[in-house]
Amino acid sequence: MAGRIEDYALVGDGRTAALIARDGSVDWLCWPRFDAAACFAALLGTEAHGFWRLAPAAEYGTSRRYRDGSLVLETTHRTSAGQVRVTDYMPVNDGAHLVRIVEGLEGCVPMRMDLAVRFDYGLSVPWVSHNELGDLRTVSGPHKVVLRTPAPLQGAGLSTISEFTVEAGESVAFTLSYGPSHEDDPAPIEPRKVLFATDRYWRDWSARCVGKTPWDAVLKRSLLTLKALIYQPTGGIVAAPTTSLPEQLGGVRNWDYRFCWLRDSTFTLISLMDGGYLDEARAWRDWLVRAVAGNPEQAHILYGIAGERMLPEIELDWLPGYEGSKPVRIGNAAVDQFQLDVYGEIFDALYQARQRGMLGDADGWRVGLALLRHLEKVWREPDEGIWEIRAGRRHFTHSKVMAWVAFDRAIRSYEEGGGPEAPPIERWRENRDAIHAEVCEKGFDPELNSFVQSYGSKRLDASLLLIAHMGFLPQDDPRVVGTVEAIGRGLMQDGFVMRYEIEDRGADGLPGTEGAFLPCSFWYADNLIGLGRCGEARDMIDRLIGVCNDLGLVSEEYDTKARRLVGNFPQAFSHVTLVNTILNYSRALGPARERSAHAEDDRRGGAHKIHEMAATAARA
Repeated sequence: MAGRIEDYALVGDGRTAALIARDGSVDWLCWPRFDAAACFAALLGTEAHGFWRLAPAAEYGTSRRYRDGSLVLETTHRTSAGQVRVTDYMPVNDGAHLVRIVEGLEGCVPMRMDLAVRFDYGLSVPWVSHNELGDLRTVSGPHKVVLRTPAPLQGAGLSTISEFTVEAGESVAFTLSYGPSHEDDPAPIEPRKVLFATDRYWRDWSARCVGKTPWDAVLKRSLLTLKALIYQPTGGIVAAPTTSLPEQLGGVRNWDYRFCWLRDSTFTLISLMDGGYLDEARAWRDWLVRAVAGNPEQAHILYGIAGERMLPEIELDWLPGYEGSKPVRIGNAAVDQFQLDVYGEIFDALYQARQRGMLGDADGWRVGLALLRHLEKVWREPDEGIWEIRAGRRHFTHSKVMAWVAFDRAIRSYEEGGGPEAPPIERWRENRDAIHAEVCEKGFDPELNSFVQSYGSKRLDASLLLIAHMGFLPQDDPRVVGTVEAIGRGLMQDGFVMRYEIEDRGADGLPGTEGAFLPCSFWYADNLIGLGRCGEARDMIDRLIGVCNDLGLVSEEYDTKARRLVGNFPQAFSHVTLVNTILNYSRALGPARERSAHAEDDRRGGAHKIHEMAATAARA
């Protein structure tokens, strides 16, 4: 049985990643890319679906940590016979190796390794043999995995085991390498030499992280996690390295997140740029422009890590799912949904990049013009909304606000920097003004004193917390303040903000419930900061950091009743919003203020004073 989600650690190489449980079992690994078929899938099933455990043979206690500023994982096991340390890492940017080194620290510890490679998400049992050097080779169809180690190996049923002892001062290395079955075996590496280079790479990268916040260690770990989720060849950032970890334990809300969502664009760009990582932000911006290039009527809400558009959703019926949560899905049918909010995210991302000196090109401008011509035709239509509902389209208030953002940022981009060809600015202004008037008329409920989820409804929605941050209205506009207060009353559960009203979950077209989607709570904290309620904001930030696991990793959601992480793990969007909220709290001009500063706020001094209060509180 798989461990609790919070019991997993992440190691990665810029092309894929592995999840390693506290007990030393690698229960998830897709080779050679994040979105490839898993060769270890015990996370979504049992050991029969593939795993690789390395741990003491007798009962043991465990502690673990990442090396400071690094993605190198060190796990210490203590037994009655002594202590050992297992160091796990993946060499950066090769997509071919996972290395595990056992070191004796005290005494003489009996160890055991169990390896069961199962290609195709646990479906295919490989043919096992040894090459001329004695390395273990596993082959099935196009896939091949080779294990190199000086430790003795022997077959045990459909798996391979190794039993050995490690004395203090000794070490034993295991290197698992992936390659196409039709090619020569992957070239061997020197585990300790590559470990040094890998650790130095991560330390050098994280040393550039901005600091001077009350939570610098958390900030750095979140940025490192985000870096680990970047597919280096293209700059695309996966929402998570996993699929089908449930939003409700035992439920059906199980989705594949190994793709790139456009709605994450601006938040991700800002967190990278404000965190000090312009190269990664530029690569993400360039991926974004390439992904949306083409017929604007065919724009999607998510793409593959190289910009792929065909991501059919398939159910894998041979996997029982994480703690019985079925179905297990690969691909994501949301790729075909119509969501207006992504247009705003695209244009805001490009605008924020430009504001920070990241100039675009003529092709990017022409792509933007084509998208806006399409948006002019479709912004009045209902859509599936930010939460990707599967129960029919509606006029979602947040979607309309983001359509307004698209026209607003396009106008400002041209006014501030021009472009290779003159756009229809007056027509864009007309659309922007029309959307603003419609949202204020139809998206706001005077009885609730709050904006509502969709036109004519009485439902609250956490996405409405973004209204001020988009510059649609000032933070202290009575309608915004009323919305924040209504969400604090109506969507708060045990100190966390839910996406929408719990008793109304069936309205999204799916049975069951879910945990608290963690970015919503960070958005709420951002609003508290903007309103000068900094003590409440700090309490919420500390509460949110408290649900991260012992390594500083966090998933998509938190089950407030079971007190467990749920959803795909680790979740890029959760870490991105954590970074942005820490910076919002710690700076007079944080990401939320920067994102909205060019709109209504700019003309007034009050908002600046509020953020000065936040900065003063942070320094205190």
